[in-house]
Amino acid sequence: MLGSVSNSVATVPLAPANEERPLLNEAQQEAVRHDDRPLLIIAGAGTGKTQTLAHRVAELIVRGANPRRILLLTFTRRAAAEMTRRALRLVGTRVKGRVDLPWTGTFHAVGAQLLRLHARAAGLDPQFTILDREDSADLLDRLRHELGFTRTDKRFPRKGTCLAIYSRVVNTGLPLKANLEEAFPWCAGWEEPLTRLFAAYVDAKLSRQVLDYDDLLLYWAHLMNDEQVGAQMAATFDHVLVDEYQDTNALQATIVRRLSPQGRGVTVVGDDAQAIYSFRAASVRNILDFPAQYDPPAVRVTLTQNYRSLEPILTAANAVMSLAHERFAKDLVSKRLGGERPALVTCADEAEQVQFVVESILARREQGVPLRQQAVLFRASHHSAELEVELGRRNIPFVKYGGLRFVESSHVKDVVCTLRWAENPRDSLAAFRVVQLLPGFGPAFADRVLRAVEEHGFALASALATFSPPVAALASWAAFAALYARLTDHSAPWGGQLGLVRGWYEPHLERLYDDASVRRGDLEQLEQLAGSSGSRERFLADLTLDPPEGSGAEAGPPHLDEDYLILSTIHSAKGQEWDSVYLLNAADGCIPSDMATATVPQIEEERRLLYVAMTRAKNALFVIHPLRFFIRQQSRYGDRHVFTPRTRFIPDELLPLFKRCTPEHGSEGPGSTKVSTAPASVDVASRLRAMWRSAS
Repeated sequence: MLGSVSNSVATVPLAPANEERPLLNEAQQEAVRHDDRPLLIIAGAGTGKTQTLAHRVAELIVRGANPRRILLLTFTRRAAAEMTRRALRLVGTRVKGRVDLPWTGTFHAVGAQLLRLHARAAGLDPQFTILDREDSADLLDRLRHELGFTRTDKRFPRKGTCLAIYSRVVNTGLPLKANLEEAFPWCAGWEEPLTRLFAAYVDAKLSRQVLDYDDLLLYWAHLMNDEQVGAQMAATFDHVLVDEYQDTNALQATIVRRLSPQGRGVTVVGDDAQAIYSFRAASVRNILDFPAQYDPPAVRVTLTQNYRSLEPILTAANAVMSLAHERFAKDLVSKRLGGERPALVTCADEAEQVQFVVESILARREQGVPLRQQAVLFRASHHSAELEVELGRRNIPFVKYGGLRFVESSHVKDVVCTLRWAENPRDSLAAFRVVQLLPGFGPAFADRVLRAVEEHGFALASALATFSPPVAALASWAAFAALYARLTDHSAPWGGQLGLVRGWYEPHLERLYDDASVRRGDLEQLEQLAGSSGSRERFLADLTLDPPEGSGAEAGPPHLDEDYLILSTIHSAKGQEWDSVYLLNAADGCIPSDMATATVPQIEEERRLLYVAMTRAKNALFVIHPLRFFIRQQSRYGDRHVFTPRTRFIPDELLPLFKRCTPEHGSEGPGSTKVSTAPASVDVASRLRAMWRSAS
């Protein structure tokens, strides 16, 4: 490892003149110039986290660090690419020769790379393939059936629930019983059968030489426990930098600690106030406890200069977080002084909320704010249902995050599985799907193909060349066998392989799907994505570990006008920013969710969700509270309205930080976006009386 470098000697490479913020503020410079002691950068929302981390990587290289021995871990492939681009741009010509950063990527992608290098030590074939979530769930479903758990007289957990339980056990490091009690109490009676199921699942994956998403971290962590292999992995890197550390789970935090037990060369960046992914087994404790895990404790640098939001928005957001049970104390400050306080809009019900939001969006559009610079955020996906109907009625285009992932689309999965089987002939899940794309092939004949491949020692090309297909498949079998002869030819270059698969698959696409012309566009996009990967193995790994969010997402929202509104859950909005933000359903039962109030940690995470939503806004923030919700199909009461209090995270003492208002129905008719600035208490009282009268 590099020795400690005095802060007085270090230099901060300035960004090129066309960077958004060419100069670093004092706190950012302190973080960038830091020596090799463990460092925690608390980066508040909009404080230039990406820029700071990129500058630190560049500074390390300029100071003499070997860029090929720098490990930069992120949570999305896009973040890794952006960080790498910025760092290399900052280095510029300050270092002689070519500068490469080969070890940048997501935890799971880097884990996959390291596992291929050390596969034999882990008992794996280096040609292992990676199951996506759907494949993992399907394999568990098969095993559920084989073990007889689908024939019980009680309701055994479905495949998706089984996968979620397994994933949580792996990522938390806690026993199955503890995970069931904490997160899946309705499954607590199935501990012993689930233990058997998961043991069978592990065996099934090993026999097929496939790993699931969670195995990439699990195997990596276990290899780090091995004295020899762990030492080799740790010695690969002089510096370990981790982005979004508040989103790490127990396995990821363990890996970071083992890569550098003394913390030398370790830099982690994150914000405890934005820790909102406990449902993925992320733990806010990782960042809160990070400084104390080293002796002496890690140095902490806090970034509070916000470059995104107007001051009144930050003042309100700071106040919401100031009431948190445990946190790193900080108040974001803005140089963008002035502007209006965020609006706390009280609506009679969900219908009035929808009308207010739509009219406000259109009004701001007329004032020069494009639709795509406006976002409607909500705690749960179904909260936007009524709004979506109204947007459709008014012909207002929108995109909603997140929906069906790109690789979960059946036609995309067909093509990906075709490549996966070529990459790993033992991958029977991929094979079973691909073979049944051919006419005349059902499960029975597909099983025969799999047995033939096994009998040929998994020599795929020769097995297919000698197999006798059913009569209905005779016309298409030769092309199928020829395709795999080319795909399994190790001398054939990766470039063009996806084109070969498309050429073979598109006639089947026409036969299998009524909307083939629409789906063909996705395959074109898939081929473009393949062009940016250096190998088939890397392409399949990247697509599985960090897929585009939705069909056509890489090329922009399909079939839309040039301008479109953003709808998003708060979880999907993290890391984004918009000119104007509308937060739906700021009521107890929604924020916090009535499903997340059993414990103090759950409630605190719900508070952080509100904070994340508020800090997405640059110039205008509307926090909307419907006074009543319409509840359907209640067994005792039938359909009825329920009245809900304002979210507990904006108590009375914080109200002066908001502009309290209600939609005003003036001469323009119901739904007008005029906002009354009179004290809401007068109007709310009359509305409540009217509502109770109507309800009775």
